[in-house]
Amino acid sequence: MAPDRQALLVVDVQASFPVPEAIVAGIAALSRRLHTVATVERHDEAVTPFARQLGWTPPVDATPLVPADRVFVKHGYLPPPALIDHFRARGTERVLVCGVQAETCCLAAGFLLFDAGLHPTLLRWLSVGSSLDRSGDLGAALWRHHFGSVLEEPDALGLTSEPLPYSS
Repeated sequence: MAPDRQALLVVDVQASFPVPEAIVAGIAALSRRLHTVATVERHDEAVTPFARQLGWTPPVDATPLVPADRVFVKHGYLPPPALIDHFRARGTERVLVCGVQAETCCLAAGFLLFDAGLHPTLLRWLSVGSSLDRSGDLGAALWRHHFGSVLEEPDALGLTSEPLPYSS
């Protein structure tokens, strides 16, 4: 697919979530090659009851750890609907998704993208699972089941200039 018809969505790669440095570096390298949108999870108990239901709250002022052309704040698992408007305005067809909690927050983004008629694709090597499954294997299995599109390594992107770093 032509690079201008796809974009990178970086989900919740922020200081409040443990993200291996190799993944942050890999995402940063790819963000220099594609239009990049990032989400950050911020706390607003009036919107999402993290404290009341889970006894935990994300920060109120999180910022992404990687460069992004556009940042969307989210309160909860789903990205805001404005994210879809942004991709549609750009003519994006395929959204390459990576980041934190492949089986929850990334998966929620995948459902939002899929339901909007976009083609969500998980970048497995640039994603980490939640504390339930840090490997991200569960998230990748759920992505394959629901969306059928998981890329396992940078070469699968088909970008032909400088190589992208691998992380493991």
